[in-house]
Order: sequence, then C-alpha cells, then structure tokens
Amino acid sequence: MSAVLAPRLADPVAPSAPAASAVRVSFVIDRLTRAGTESQLVALISHLDRARVAPSLVLLDGEDDISRALEPADCPVIRLGVRKLVSRSALRAAGRLRAFWREMQPDVVQTYFQDSSYFGVPVAKAAGVRAVVRVRNNLGYALTRRDRVAGRAIRPLVDRFVTNTGAGRDRIVAGDGYSAERVVVLENGVDTHRFNRFMLPDTTKKRVRVGCVANLRPIKNIDGLMRAAKLLLDRHPCLVFEVAGDGEQREELERLHAELGLGDRFIFRGSVADAATFLRTVEVAVLPSHSEGMSNALLEYMAAGRAVVATAVGANPTLIDDGKNGLIVAPNDPAALAGAIGRYLDRPLMAAAFGAAARRKVEAEYSRAAMTRRFEDFFHDLAEPQG
Repeated sequence: MSAVLAPRLADPVAPSAPAASAVRVSFVIDRLTRAGTESQLVALISHLDRARVAPSLVLLDGEDDISRALEPADCPVIRLGVRKLVSRSALRAAGRLRAFWREMQPDVVQTYFQDSSYFGVPVAKAAGVRAVVRVRNNLGYALTRRDRVAGRAIRPLVDRFVTNTGAGRDRIVAGDGYSAERVVVLENGVDTHRFNRFMLPDTTKKRVRVGCVANLRPIKNIDGLMRAAKLLLDRHPCLVFEVAGDGEQREELERLHAELGLGDRFIFRGSVADAATFLRTVEVAVLPSHSEGMSNALLEYMAAGRAVVATAVGANPTLIDDGKNGLIVAPNDPAALAGAIGRYLDRPLMAAAFGAAARRKVEAEYSRAAMTRRFEDFFHDLAEPQG
C-alpha cells in the first residue's frame, strides 16, 4: 500500500527538470481506464508542451495492470493504493502525498471524480498549492447525498471548477453553489489523425452497419437502441447493429436481446481497444444516451465522418447542428431514433454530406491540439501572480 513513484523506462532516470517558465500541474484521479474522462486526461498529459506545462500524475489507487499500462510517458506518476477514504491507510497516504507535493511544488493541482477530489483538494491546500481545480465532465446525475455533503465541505478550498459544457457549468452553479466566475468551460478534443483516410458513409451497401460506442450502463440507453433496432430490422434487411463496450448492464441487455428476437443482427462486441478501427466498419453511428456532458464517443463519430444520430442531451446539440452535420432526436424515444436512422438509409447522399460536415467541424474546433492549448492557457492564467 506504499506510494510508488513509477519508473518510466527499464533503467529508471529522474524526470528532466521543467523549463523555468513551465507551470507545474499535478493531476489527481482514482485510476486509469479506457473510459472517456480517463482517456481525455491521459491524452492531455501526453500532448502538453513540456516547455509550457510540467505535469505529474497522482493515482488514488492505480495498482491494477490496466491502470499501470495506461500511464503516460515522460510524466512522474505516484500511486497511493487508497481504496477506502475513511481508513488508516488513507491517512498515511495523505501524509505521503503532502510530502510529495511539497517536494514537487506544483503551481496547480487538478482533481477528477468525487473520491480523488475529496482526498486531493484538502491535501493540496495543506501542502500550500497555489491553485486547486476540480473537474466534472458530466451533469452530476450520479451524485449521492454523501457526495453533496462532501462537495460542500471542500467547496471553499476549490479555486476553479472545470467542466466541458455550458450545461455542466449551469448545473455546477445552480446545484453545487459555485459562483459563475469560479466555473470554467474547457471543451474536450479528439485525435483527428487517427481517423484520416476514412471513407464517407455509404448507406446503399448490401450490409449497412449501425454502430454505438458506449459502456453498458442504464444512462447510455442501449435498451432504447435495441427497441429502435426492432422497429427497423424487418423493413431493412441490410441493417446490422453493433455495440462496442461492456459494463454492469450486460446480462440485462442480453435478456432483452432474446425477448426482442434480435438474433445476429444486434451484436455486443464487448470492449474495444481502438474505437477508430471499430468506426471504420460503421456507416451510421448512434449516441442514444439519456444524459451526457461532452461525449468523447460523439467527437470520435464526427472525426470518423460517420452519419450521426444523437439524443438532445448535454453538448450533443452543440456539436451536432441538426439537419446540417447530423441528426438530433428527443431522448428516450425509440421511434424517433429509428426514424432518424431510416432517413439515412433513404437518403444516402445526405448521409455522406453530413459525415463530411461533421468531420470538418471537429477538425476546426475540437482537435486534440486545440484542447491542449485551451488547458495550457488556463494553467498559465491560474499560475500568474494576482494583483
């Protein structure tokens, strides 16, 4: 359970000293996975200009093989092995983290998720960190009473609260009690180079694949997608639906699959390591969620130039201009979802045109480089002496 400063090479070497002008930023998160927030953080750390920002990474737990494998290169990583916040081991880890930050002297500490924020924010202030930032990139749909009480307790210690959508900012101001000037919107970005040379969608094929990248959780509304598929499959023998992702709802969804009689025309692919490879095989990409912040999956759909259908939640209507670069439908409406997919089948030229327009929008506004610059500028503004 001791803290580990993870070596980056076979023969460990000390990280190179940051440039004198670089802002030292220490990121805190529970552990690393291939899910949206975690993958965005790893991408951000990997793309930061080390002459502008010198990162370090604190993992509340992070001892598992998947988390270790995803640790970014050229960045000091400390794993604390904390799995329960109210414990003696957590108290010891807090002391080690305080000592680590006093040695590293970060200008900014930025925390993700509830537990890492409840743990990291007070320790950062105790260590004398100048600016402490919380990040929440969803609308807080899963917050419990415990979370709200703990969130209020650390609120005076948080200098800025970052989210990735205007809707998220409004929810933090209204629901978490932060003043508007303390809440900052910094949009996600996607590595557009991974989607170069993708062919535009062709819905005239003998086999048209409708794809969805999502964890199998109720909030993602995969059951609604399955009901939409049921409405379409008899009328459109060319269609096959595929879902890339896994999660807690797998058994429940498999029972529904049997009840609806979807057979081999609705397939659960399980977790995929490379969304780009999956999306290369898809003509229409669907995001049927009940709630979203700024969806990484939707950004990837757009970067891949797919014909997109998304529900009108979170930032989806900001990313997708309905009728110009995709189609937006009401949430929790399988018939509307089916109708939008059917439009692409009936109008293949529209599908290709919307796919091309979606790709152009992401390249212009939501590239990984653009996201990284937004964060670098934000960190420099925070680190500047006030007054």
